[in-house]
Amino acid sequence: MIAALPRRLGLAALAVLAALPALAQTPMNGEEFDAYTRGKTLYFYSGGVAYGVERYKPDRRVTWSFLDGECKDGTWYEDGDRICFVYEDLGPDQCWTFYREDGGLRAMFQDDPQSTTLYEAGEAQEPMSCLGPEVGV
Repeated sequence: MIAALPRRLGLAALAVLAALPALAQTPMNGEEFDAYTRGKTLYFYSGGVAYGVERYKPDRRVTWSFLDGECKDGTWYEDGDRICFVYEDLGPDQCWTFYREDGGLRAMFQDDPQSTTLYEAGEAQEPMSCLGPEVGV
């Protein structure tokens, strides 16, 4: 039993060391986020499924779509370690913590790892598809 203790401690130390890069990651600030995203149109996925696409424009303006052809214009602002988005007709501000990783951006909704986490799926090569406003009868 005592002989197994150093091995167990060694495995525990390896697990802690493996987790350090994730723990040491620093959220992007507004300047870093703007420099990375401005002028791009990025696709995002969550849980391996396509989630949405967002176009980042000058002056912190954005256009978001859940890939349904309906687009919402908005703006973003920095709030501490979070980037918050305000969209027309989408309710309260949507705040995310963004991290720059090897594969692109990772975003955690409201700083809650149990909530939605988005991953950048890549930059769009074509303009976003936004249908016109719905016309009533």
